[in-house]
Amino acid sequence: MKCINTVDAAGHVLCHDITRIVKDVVKDAVFRKGHVITEEDIPMLLSVGKEHVYVWEKDENMLHEDEAAQILYEICKNENMHPTPVKEGKIELIADCDGLFRVDVDRLNAVNEIEEIMIATRHTNTAVRKGDRLLGTRVIPLVIEKAKMRQVRETAGSEPLVSLTPFRCMKAGIVTTGSEVYHGRIKDTFTPVVVDKLSAYGISVLEHRVCDDDQEKITDTILELKEKGADLILCTGGMSVDPDDKTPGAIKRTGADIVSYGAPVLPGAMFLLGYFADGTPVMGLPGCVMYAKATVFDLVLPRIAAGVPVTRKQLAHMGNGGFCLGCGTCHYPSCGFGKGV
Repeated sequence: MKCINTVDAAGHVLCHDITRIVKDVVKDAVFRKGHVITEEDIPMLLSVGKEHVYVWEKDENMLHEDEAAQILYEICKNENMHPTPVKEGKIELIADCDGLFRVDVDRLNAVNEIEEIMIATRHTNTAVRKGDRLLGTRVIPLVIEKAKMRQVRETAGSEPLVSLTPFRCMKAGIVTTGSEVYHGRIKDTFTPVVVDKLSAYGISVLEHRVCDDDQEKITDTILELKEKGADLILCTGGMSVDPDDKTPGAIKRTGADIVSYGAPVLPGAMFLLGYFADGTPVMGLPGCVMYAKATVFDLVLPRIAAGVPVTRKQLAHMGNGGFCLGCGTCHYPSCGFGKGV
């Protein structure tokens, strides 16, 4: 490209968008890349501060920002998402379904470490809804070397940098434990909270059972719900290390493989996660889920809803960002809680 005086630009082809910004009124391109400048355009160009403009001179070793943005889009694109039209050298990806958005953070960082390259995404392991914006791509200069974009492709590798896994249609079994609820001494205020959280991901309740503080009975109930076809089993209550809290032991007695009893998240340290041999998850939910707006359950549930297995390592890494500040007005998920994972 070459820079010429705007007053001499009639007949030349713009190599980039020209943007007009009027505070609280408009921010948009008045002229697009590829526009052939006319004499009538010159006063408008001068009014937006363009005393000089860049016109396109094709170079076989260079790419325009729009072409480079297309390459960045291609290394990100995956199923269940679509791109916006390129605008001012930028392309965004939009969710085509509700699901779990994940980012290969290490490869994303490696690409962004290349000078003049920019891909900005939502946090990995974020629950998104259809129509949500997932990420944006662009290069910093108006033109960039083809060799650098080849480096981008090589660094990114053959797999997309991001994915969007749709939430599955699931049925949950809920086991409420505790003699106080079993004998009707107090009202069960835990289950309605859990049901609301499940419904946000389209998960219905297959059956709800209430058990006394009897470890064998709790175990049998979990296994019965699994036999009835529950895709997910949740146990509420009795999750501490007190001798009379039977739920962790009851879950272990089912034969499920326990991923972890305990998580570096507050609220939610006494969380338990396990999987049966067929992949059915079983969870023990600590009492904080009943009264705290955001807990470890909110961090794990989107992954479970998408059918994405949660590992012990992933739970261990939730400590970074896993400390809720207990704000007077909760803004979760529009806050830092859980955003370090």
